[in-house]
Amino acid sequence: MRNISYISDVLTMEGLEIAESSTYPVFFTLLIVYIALLISNIGVLAVIIAERKLHQPMYLLFCNLSVNDILGNTILMPRVLLDIVSNEKLISYSACVTQAFFSHTYGSASHTILIVMAIDRYVAICNPLRYSAIMTTKAVLTLSFFAWAVSVVLVGVLLSLTIRLSRCRSHIMHAFCDNASLFKLSCEDVSINNIYGLFYTVVLFSSSMGTVAITYIRIAVICWTRNNAELNSKAIQTCASHLVLYLIMLLTGYVVIIMHRFPEHRFLRKLMAVLFHVVPAHLNPVIYAFQTKHLRVKILQIFGRKITHRNF
Repeated sequence: MRNISYISDVLTMEGLEIAESSTYPVFFTLLIVYIALLISNIGVLAVIIAERKLHQPMYLLFCNLSVNDILGNTILMPRVLLDIVSNEKLISYSACVTQAFFSHTYGSASHTILIVMAIDRYVAICNPLRYSAIMTTKAVLTLSFFAWAVSVVLVGVLLSLTIRLSRCRSHIMHAFCDNASLFKLSCEDVSINNIYGLFYTVVLFSSSMGTVAITYIRIAVICWTRNNAELNSKAIQTCASHLVLYLIMLLTGYVVIIMHRFPEHRFLRKLMAVLFHVVPAHLNPVIYAFQTKHLRVKILQIFGRKITHRNF
């Protein structure tokens, strides 16, 4: 008879493993950053929804990014903050799977939404006369649905391959739950998980990098050949924010991947994984608001009114 040990549905979390003297400084730093990203993202969403002039494809597509940032970090950050100050870091297996699902969906949707935004910028610059006919409300909704559906399907398959595995361990060796930490709980062969994980990563990165590269090269060629100062100004104004957002997301993602090559720096690897969620979500609304003229003007008008009311 085989000796099969009972594996509890309650898992222990390794967490960030912060020194006692650094616990509260790290906790309050992450808490402030989390609150700031919520305020900035919700604020930008509220402005876009309330202002009819901003009901344009570019801004409506950006709403997807803000929703993704809010959802992805709200599932992750409260739990990470709780674990920082808790002596016992316990989480149920179902809650861990849910956290992993939203964590990976956040990363995937960041790519797919920015792909759609790149396509929108391409149409706006390279085909301005037909922009309103191509980027209709129906088209924006369809593209938004496509961005979310692709992310959910890719992540759904990823985690389906993991939850089918039996478990022989109950300790999550990470700051939060993700697919890799979940399938490492199993003693079974995880070759299929590794193969699909590689496929998932390659498809996501190659499609986003390829789409952004092709659209921006095409935009650059159009601007160069037409040599139109107004067109060039419009291209810089509308594309700069999108490109900066994409580069931040890509850079933080690559740093997390690179840190996996240095297992001796466990704390730094975990911290970078958390910052991958927090930093882009914190900077996205700030960069987009200040780089986009109409949104910037509207926000400044709102703050101007509040200052005026306070003075009187």
